[in-house]
Amino acid sequence: MNGRNIVYINGTAENDFLPMPEHSVHADIIYICSPNNPTGACYNREQLREWVSYALENDAVILFDSAYESFVSDESLPHSIYEIEGAKKCAVEFCSLSKTAGFTGTRCGYTIVPKAVTSTTSDGREMSLNKMWNRRQCTKFNGVPYVVQRAAAAVFSDAGINEAREMTAYYMKNARIIADTMEELGIRYTGGINSPYIWFECPFGMDSWQFFDFLLEKAGVVGTPGAGFGKNGNKHFRLTAFNNTENTIEAMKRFKSLFK
Repeated sequence: MNGRNIVYINGTAENDFLPMPEHSVHADIIYICSPNNPTGACYNREQLREWVSYALENDAVILFDSAYESFVSDESLPHSIYEIEGAKKCAVEFCSLSKTAGFTGTRCGYTIVPKAVTSTTSDGREMSLNKMWNRRQCTKFNGVPYVVQRAAAAVFSDAGINEAREMTAYYMKNARIIADTMEELGIRYTGGINSPYIWFECPFGMDSWQFFDFLLEKAGVVGTPGAGFGKNGNKHFRLTAFNNTENTIEAMKRFKSLFK
């Protein structure tokens, strides 16, 4: 990997899947997804402020993935890292329209690279990330197809914004149905409030692949084994709100039948 050393920040149930900086570790690039996929956890302002402070102290760049920001319903939680003072000096934010407007498959989104974000080269020169990104876009990217661009523009019209919000509310209703089931059964979970994902501890002492087989064979319900997201997911499982409400209600009815 050309000398690169990847360090995984350790999201666990003990820290509510919201790991914070380890000041004994130096990082040049930090990737954060909030609200998170798969856990549904969302950083608050104080937590993001600590990440921004760490990045500024370490001359690091935060790559902030806000693909699920439209699902944030708690007004106290940030939708963008730029709500944090100092973030424009150290953070690049990007967002896909896949979840914001149901654009999955069109590969359309946006990237914000503030002009204040710089990086120091190995020989001590200061480089503008905005200029480098612009050069990359102008020379290596052919652009999103025009028909997709027109659709994206429609998303940000008054009608498009209202329709996208209605879609988000529909899926969050499904998420609430799943979350209510977890609460009824006493299963520890995250997500479902500011995220379309519900991430929960596998019941019956199973690991995630065992529970996948059990849930499919006994209830005919499909989910995602947490092990696919890394070692900390081995005892966890992800369900998604991206279905119609009738199917969600039926799936949770079947889910609950496993506990009788």
